[in-house]
Amino acid sequence: MRVLFFPDEGVDVSGGAGELVVLVLALVAGKSSVETSASAEPSFGGTELASVEVVSTSGPGVHIKVDPERRTLLFEGDRLGLTALADELRSIAEMDDGGHQHIEYFPDHNYLAAGSVAMVVNSPHGGMPTR
Repeated sequence: MRVLFFPDEGVDVSGGAGELVVLVLALVAGKSSVETSASAEPSFGGTELASVEVVSTSGPGVHIKVDPERRTLLFEGDRLGLTALADELRSIAEMDDGGHQHIEYFPDHNYLAAGSVAMVVNSPHGGMPTR
């Protein structure tokens, strides 16, 4: 799985279905760390993050954060919110064509907390549909 951080835009997550499922399982567990992989592909000005960390808190909701010093994407949230995010990522992992999903906070979001970094998660088949 590759995670790029763009300070003015948010994070971009891409990987195979199995890699996304590992992230789903980490979210469901509520406490885990997942290593990411470096890529020879261009980063287009983004910073490659080295890991993803999930921490269960009392909430409410999920905060998506980046710790630039540790090069880590952080998901901190209550079990209900982490499970809702896991369900969304599971559906992306199961996509049968290219595409992507924007996960961004807006007022009254059902599981994201205010101040969360915007995130784009790409289909295992690439970020754009082929059909």
